[in-house]
Amino acid sequence: MKHKIQNVSLFFIMLINCVTSRRFGLTLVSQNETFPNYLKYHDDFLEEHFPKHFRWGAGTASYQVEGGWNEDGKSESIWDVFVRKVPSPISDGSTGDVACDSYHKFSEDVQLLKKMGVTFYRFSISWPRVLPDGTIGNKNQPGINYYNRLINELIANGIQPVVTLFHYDMPKTLELKGGWLNEDLIQYFSNYAYFAFETFGDRVKTWITFNEALSICQYAYGYGYLAPGILDPAKNPYICGHTILKAHALAYRLYELLFKPVQNGRCGMSMFTTWYEPGSDLPDDIAAAARALDFELGWFTNPIINGNYPKIMREYIGKKSAEEGLATSRLPSFDVQWQNALKGSSDFLGINHYTSNLVKAISGGSPGWQGDQDTVAYLDSNWESSASFWLKVVPWGFRKILNWIKNTYGNPLVLITENGFSDNSEAGLHDVRRVKYHKDYINQMLKAVIWDKCNIEGYAVWSLLDNFEWRKGYTEKFGVHLVNFSDPARIRTPKSSSYFLAKLFANHEFS
Repeated sequence: MKHKIQNVSLFFIMLINCVTSRRFGLTLVSQNETFPNYLKYHDDFLEEHFPKHFRWGAGTASYQVEGGWNEDGKSESIWDVFVRKVPSPISDGSTGDVACDSYHKFSEDVQLLKKMGVTFYRFSISWPRVLPDGTIGNKNQPGINYYNRLINELIANGIQPVVTLFHYDMPKTLELKGGWLNEDLIQYFSNYAYFAFETFGDRVKTWITFNEALSICQYAYGYGYLAPGILDPAKNPYICGHTILKAHALAYRLYELLFKPVQNGRCGMSMFTTWYEPGSDLPDDIAAAARALDFELGWFTNPIINGNYPKIMREYIGKKSAEEGLATSRLPSFDVQWQNALKGSSDFLGINHYTSNLVKAISGGSPGWQGDQDTVAYLDSNWESSASFWLKVVPWGFRKILNWIKNTYGNPLVLITENGFSDNSEAGLHDVRRVKYHKDYINQMLKAVIWDKCNIEGYAVWSLLDNFEWRKGYTEKFGVHLVNFSDPARIRTPKSSSYFLAKLFANHEFS
C-alpha cells in the first residue's frame, strides 16, 4: 500500500481543520496502620471460566531483550548513551548491549511463547534499528528484515504480534534535537508510524503507539531517572506529555484514514497505572486519591478518550502556576483542532498495572507533577514485598482500577499489556511468589470481567524473559523464563510461573 504523502503531520493538520507512579524513583513512606475501607474489598477466590474469546499473551521491549546494540546498521539509542555515563547510572553497571540476545535468538523466544500457549506476543520496534537517524529517508533494511522474520515466525506458530512503536529507545539523533521536549518530534514520530504501518501492517493488526508516556515524561525528562536523564520536574513532564499526545493523535488519525480500512487493524496506547486507595475515610483523603488517579491514569487517558486533560489537573496546575507568578499554566493547553484530533483516538486502552498505593492529602508540595496534586502516596508495610521497592503485592487493587476505568470512561475495551512480579536471582526456577502473584491478580481480573462486567479482552504477562530492567540492570527479575546472563548462549529455562500460566491459558479457567 503506497501513499504519496511526504509530511504526515501537515497532512493531518489540514484534514482535522476540515472535520470537527509513580513507578520509578519515588520516595514513599510506609506505616503499620490498616484501614477498614480497603480491607472490606477482600473476597473469596473465584473458580470460573474466562470468556471464550479472552486472549492470553506475554510481553517484552526491544532494548530490554534484543541486544545487537550496534549490529547491522542500527544506530545508538538514548539508552545506549545513558548506560555509558560515568559513573554508571545502572545499579549493577550493566548495559543492554547483549541483554537476552533476542536479536539472534528470537526463534527460541517464539517457541517459548508457543509452549506457554499464548495467542499474542507484545514486543516493541527499536526505532534506531529500522530508521537509524529517526527519519524515513534513511531506512535500515537489515533491521526491517529482523522484524519481518519475527512477525512471520510468530504468525506461522499461531501467535499474533502486538507491536509497540515507542518503548523508551529513541534514536540519539532525535534526542539531540530536544527529544520529546521539541514539537518537531510530532512529525518525526508520525512519519515513523507511517513507515511501520506500511511495512508491517499487512500482518500486524494491533498497534500501540507509546508505552507508559507518564514514565517517559516524569522519569526521563522530569526526575532524570530514565534515559536521557534530564532533571526539571516543574515544566518538562508537561511539555513532554503534550508533545507525545499530539504525536499519538496524528499517528492514530493516519492509521484510521489510510491503513485501518485496508488492513483491518486497530491502534491504541498503553498506560501505566497504580490503584490509589484513600489512606483514611476522611473526605480530604478520599478526594486526594481521586486526584492521584486523574493525575496519573487520567493525564494521558482522558485526552485520548475525551479530548483534553482532566479538569482537576487543569485547575490545580493552573492555580499553582498563577501562585508562582507565571503568566500561563505550566500545563500547556490544546486548541479545538487538537482536542478534535485527540478525542476518541484509541481503539482500545492498554493497561500496565503492578501495584497499589495509599494516599493522603497534603499541601505545599514543590512545583511539578507530584507536588501539583497536593497528595502523598505511601505503602502499607503489611503488604507483601517484591524485589522492587515500589511494587507491593495488592491483588484487590487490580480489580479496583479496572472498575475505575469502567466507571470513569464508559467501559472502554481494555487490553492488559503488562502485569508482573519482581524477584532476584536467588529465587531461581521455583518462583512460587510469582506464581501466587499471578494467580491472585488474574483472579481479581476475572472478578472484574465476570462480576463487574468490565470490558477486558486479554492479558499479557510481564515478562516473557528475565531482562535488562532499566536502572536496575539485571538485579531485578520479572521473567517467567530464567535467562543465564553469564552464559554467552543466554540459555532460557522455564520457571514454575511459566508452567502455571501455560496451564491456566490452556484451561481458560481456575479450577
